[in-house]
Amino acid sequence: MKPDWDKLMKEYKDSKTTLIADVDCTTKGQPLCETHGVRGYPTIKHGDPNALEDYNGGRDAASMKKFAEGLKPSCSPFNIELCSDDQKEEIDKLKAEGQSGLETKIKDGEKEIEDAEKHFKAEVDKLQKKYQELNEGKDKKVKEIKDSGLGLMKSVLAQMKSAEDKEEL
Repeated sequence: MKPDWDKLMKEYKDSKTTLIADVDCTTKGQPLCETHGVRGYPTIKHGDPNALEDYNGGRDAASMKKFAEGLKPSCSPFNIELCSDDQKEEIDKLKAEGQSGLETKIKDGEKEIEDAEKHFKAEVDKLQKKYQELNEGKDKKVKEIKDSGLGLMKSVLAQMKSAEDKEEL
């Protein structure tokens, strides 16, 4: 994927409306990655730099290029002229809440996301433990059955069928 991504960055290097870049989240880019919720690599994000969204499309060159070709500036407080009347009204309502009101709502929303992720992780951990228990139980049962002579039974049956086939000739 990296060579395709590098090629795409070169194609868009002079674009006035589309930025295609990469960030090394293991070094100096780590704070930026943490801010935008990057937890696995490679992660592709798109959209308003202040509210990036996850890209869930194909990771091949053709899919990424097609997605990039469809990117364009979108409605935001920085591009208000691209907003519909309803979007402008929503932006005005949010502005009316003031900076501290928005900061509180953002903090609350981020806390809810964090709580949902913690809950998900805890439940996945429970499922993983249950999976391990079930897998160990299955493996134990399979071993018991095989140790009880299943292989020998199969061999005897095969020999009996072979002898029966010879008798029919």
